[in-house]
Amino acid sequence: MIAACMLGGCAATARGARAPDHEERATVVLVSLDGFRWDYLDRGLTPTLTRLAREGVRAEAMVPVFPTKTFPNHYTIVTGRYPAGHGIVGNSFDAPDIVARFSLRDRRAVRNGRFFLAEPIWVAAERQGQRTAPLFWPGSEAEIGGVRPSYALPFDDGMPDSARVSRLLAWLDLPADRRPKFLTLYSSTVDDAGHEFGPDAPETDLAIARTDSVVGALVGGLRGRSRDGEVNLVIVSDHGMAPTGPDRVVWLDDYVSPGAMRVDEVSALLTAWPREGLEDSVYRGLKRAPPIQVYRRADLPARFRLRGSPRIPPIVAIAEEGWTIARGSSTAASRAIARGNHGFDDSLSTMRGIFVAHGPAFRRGLTVPPFRNIHVYPLLAEVLRVAPAPGDGSLDSVRGLLADPGGRRSR
Repeated sequence: MIAACMLGGCAATARGARAPDHEERATVVLVSLDGFRWDYLDRGLTPTLTRLAREGVRAEAMVPVFPTKTFPNHYTIVTGRYPAGHGIVGNSFDAPDIVARFSLRDRRAVRNGRFFLAEPIWVAAERQGQRTAPLFWPGSEAEIGGVRPSYALPFDDGMPDSARVSRLLAWLDLPADRRPKFLTLYSSTVDDAGHEFGPDAPETDLAIARTDSVVGALVGGLRGRSRDGEVNLVIVSDHGMAPTGPDRVVWLDDYVSPGAMRVDEVSALLTAWPREGLEDSVYRGLKRAPPIQVYRRADLPARFRLRGSPRIPPIVAIAEEGWTIARGSSTAASRAIARGNHGFDDSLSTMRGIFVAHGPAFRRGLTVPPFRNIHVYPLLAEVLRVAPAPGDGSLDSVRGLLADPGGRRSR
């Protein structure tokens, strides 16, 4: 066991022998801009991201997995697995297989490695001799497969994005033998604005511009250290955002008795566990609500790839684009309704995110058609020269993004 406690990150990590060629291995910074919809790049508000996309590789869009929620898609990006395979099937869910309940707001749950059924890229890298520093990435606080990242911090929503950039740059300032080769950065500024004001509001445009300046600070920090020519930036988002509002709400109490079911999630997506003997009545009640699609677990469309997971509840309902499913009744509704949301069908263009890659590992001046986010993991593994764990993604689907697509990974 090697204990690493420096710059606020502390971990006891089981890993293989350190590779002697640390300076020869690529460095990758994976940046997540939560809720940054694919077409936000075309609003003329993002000079830094636009330049990186123009000089590097840009996908027209990146397609999320269903459910189009934060934790499932972040964990798909770093594992290459659909949610049924990696276990994080929502932001909140019951896990009967381990008799536990997960919520992104539960600090003990997010640190419980038993919820995470697939190996993320930082675990693969640590096992193969590379230090990692996934800052605020879902799963990074847990010990997964007996491994923790070399450097990590408990999630702190109050830490400004500028401080997050400073922390990442400080890790990159470490001596070469202690410096991480894989790092992440996470910002929720755009997602927060999209929920509160809607994706087309001036306040969301301001958040887009502010987030671009955060990426600019990272790029400037790398340039100031003469590292901009050697660090590979991979900039993604987990999902997009659709406009919603109080005039398009399905109030659950109008269709189902409040005590008839226990709810995991409710918004654009409803996941529910009916009380024993009430599954049929709950299903029939929800079917009366016209702007939602209601499924029994066994009848979920195969394209969602959720079948077979015990963590999927008996009833799943998906609102039509722009609608919200909310608790309460239309006659006594007092709950504020978000102006923007995600969680809708992953085939909708409003749910799509971004993919931009820039650095020596990637081609220059290339735009590619949309691709599914399951393919990011094998791409990261190739650039890091890490042997990937089995997954649902394929390197061949994104090999053309690489400057040397025929390169051989060091094993």
